Order: sequence, then C-alpha cells, then structure tokens
Amino acid sequence: MRSPYQWSRRRLQQIPTYAFLAAIVGLVIALFISVLLAFPISMLPGLWGKITPIVVTFFLSLVVTSITVARGRELFWMFGISVPAKAVGIGRIVPRNGQVIVDTSAIIDGRIGDIGQAGFIPGSLIIPRFVLNELHHIADSYDSVRRNRGRRGLEILTKLQKESNIPVEISEMDVQDIPDVDSKLVQLAKIFGCAIITNDFNLNRVAELQGVQVLNINELANAVRPVVLPGEDMEVRIIQEGKEFRQGVGFLDDGTMIVVEDGRRHINSSIEVVVTRVLQTAAGRMIFAHPKAE
Repeated sequence: MRSPYQWSRRRLQQIPTYAFLAAIVGLVIALFISVLLAFPISMLPGLWGKITPIVVTFFLSLVVTSITVARGRELFWMFGISVPAKAVGIGRIVPRNGQVIVDTSAIIDGRIGDIGQAGFIPGSLIIPRFVLNELHHIADSYDSVRRNRGRRGLEILTKLQKESNIPVEISEMDVQDIPDVDSKLVQLAKIFGCAIITNDFNLNRVAELQGVQVLNINELANAVRPVVLPGEDMEVRIIQEGKEFRQGVGFLDDGTMIVVEDGRRHINSSIEVVVTRVLQTAAGRMIFAHPKAE
C-alpha cells in the first residue's frame, strides 16, 4: 500500500492550488445538480430508479469537475480573484495545448492566417478583448496610415473567424492593475500557459525575459524566405524618403524594407535595383540596393 500512497501524494503535491480549488467547486456544483435531479430520476420504474441517480451523479461530477479545472483560471478571474504566477507553476512556459495568444501587430500583419492554414499553429488562437479594443482604437485614428492599418486588422480578423479552419477564441480575461497592453499579454500567457504570436520586437524581448515563449512571425518568415544575395536584380517601388540624404525606401510584399541609395528622385515609381548588402536583424531583414545602371 505504500507505493500507491506515495505516488498519490506526489501527484497531489504537483497539482496547483487553483486547480484543486476549482475541482472542489466543480464537485459541489455537480452534487447540487444531482440532488435536484435525484427525485424525478428515482421515480423511474424498477431497478432504473435506483441505479440511474448514481450514474447521473458520477457522470456530472466527472464532466463538471473537468470543465472547472480546465477553465479554473478564468473562473477565478470572473469573480475578481487573481491567480498568482507561482500558483500556475510558471518557470519557463512550455505550451502544452497548442493555443497561442495573438498580439495586435500579428493581426494587422495579416500573415497569421496563411501560417495557420499551413498547419504551423496546432491549436486555437486566443484574442483578448483588450487587443480588440486596441485594434478598434487604431481603426478610429485620425492618422490615415494608422486608420488603414487598424481597418486591415479588423478585416483579417473577420476573415479568420469566417474562412479559416483555425478556432478563434475571444477571451474576456483582463489584468486590471496593468495598463500596458504588452504586459497584459505576457501576464495572460503565464495564466493560460501558452505562447504569444507577434512580430513586435519589444514584446518579443519582454516576453522572453519573463520566460514566455514567443512565436515571432518575422523570424519564421526569415527562416523560410529565399536568400537574397548581393548582386541580384529586383524591382521595387520607392514610396518614401530614407533617413540619409538622397535615399529612397521601398518594401517587398512580405514587408521587407529595401533602402535604395540615390532613390529619392524615384519616389512613387517602380525601378530596377541591384542588391548591394543584406542586413539580418532580430526585428527583420533589411536590403540595401542602388538603381540599376541603364
């Protein structure tokens, strides 16, 4: 008898306190429902009236307890009870359920749908309500660039919900005492025990410092992107001035920035350029080029 006892004791010590309390709450709810159903079920004729209440009680206890344990963190948050990070057993967060929390930048980026369709996201996408609020705020901005980005994000989110085969969950959980959206996302990732998908460089670093796994879209794109070598020709549309004198800046379809020397005079036109240098950074890839000699 000692071996089963020691095994059970070790297992109980590994169960987080919040999960244990959630199981008790689920068991109480199940027993309460069973008591309400016991009398009408006991009126069944013969042996059915004696066995069915026991079966129903056991079934409800199993189902309701499983639900409350699986959603225990959200259950406590609904009643204003904060679950500390230590209670969740957080060290280095290792996602087990395949779920990922989506950042605003990842929604606006638009590539998340294609990544999911390709099977790189095994679970569902969790989109917190405060991320949706931030997206609506951007879409209502007076700045036309920000407004277009926000509307693009809302369109992509609608497309994800209607056309994608990836489950999309809108979470109402919030962290009231943390005003910063990035910090809220990191805290929710700790609570859910899942990763964050983003292309925000700052969020990437903050999450990694706190032990939360980050799925960076730019890093994935860089890993599968065909290599661009110096000396290659490409066509690019110059859309704005660069930081240095006479520089022009354009972008590829995947968002890669191309800095063209002496490209300022070609703004709002497409030109042939020759790649001179490729700079790889944690925030993405930059390509330096100059106009192709005619």
